[in-house]
Amino acid sequence: MLLHGWARQPGVPTVEGTLRVGIARHGIARSADDASLEVSSRTDRGVSAVGNVLAISSDLSGRTLLRSLNGISRGVFFSAAIPCPEGFRVRRALRRTYHYFEPARGHDVARWQSAARLFSGMLDVRSLGRGLDPHSPVWRTVESVRVEDVGGGLLRIETRAPSYVWGMVRKIVGALREVDAGRLTPSRLAGALSGRERLTLPLAEPERLLLWDVDLGLAWEHRWTGPNRHQARYWEEGREALSVRDRVLASLSDREASPPAARA
Repeated sequence: MLLHGWARQPGVPTVEGTLRVGIARHGIARSADDASLEVSSRTDRGVSAVGNVLAISSDLSGRTLLRSLNGISRGVFFSAAIPCPEGFRVRRALRRTYHYFEPARGHDVARWQSAARLFSGMLDVRSLGRGLDPHSPVWRTVESVRVEDVGGGLLRIETRAPSYVWGMVRKIVGALREVDAGRLTPSRLAGALSGRERLTLPLAEPERLLLWDVDLGLAWEHRWTGPNRHQARYWEEGREALSVRDRVLASLSDREASPPAARA
């Protein structure tokens, strides 16, 4: 069975690890090994997933399986399921889309957009990954990298590609920052992407990154009708925490803006 899900798990090493622990406890399979759990895309700690896909073997029907999986952790949601043939490889996606959100203040949006257009076609991604051989080109096809001002003081960097190397999206953002700051020229970046040299690029923060979608070219059959009460409470607590944080930050900002005499 293939399942479409999304998650935000602060304090948990991996969503996959959470699922492996919960599979036997919730009667989905005798063990995680029996379930043959396979996740389409793995993310670094701190990265959130809005849309990911996993394959799992279970005797439960689609709707029952969705209900059981949505009971494992209130921070992990499964939205849809579809039966798949034995041997189907969930990692062979047509496309994976990531969104990264960057504060717009102080950035030249046009410069970001111009540099982003260099990330298209067959690229040497040695400079965009971790743990790769620095002496040999590593080729990956990238459909596009787009930068858009989405309002609210934020830029959204969207990357679309069939597959990525470890840390690739965060390195792309790091490259765009370097070009914007004048520490990296577009021509040198283009040379690295064409295989002429390898760059040492900074790794952007993981907390701003979202795995937005994994496209397998499928029409999902079973849909989750939740959230259940635990998931609903999770979102309520999240909204409350954000509201409190915004109020605290606003209070600190107001205090710093006040003249010393007014604080006495």
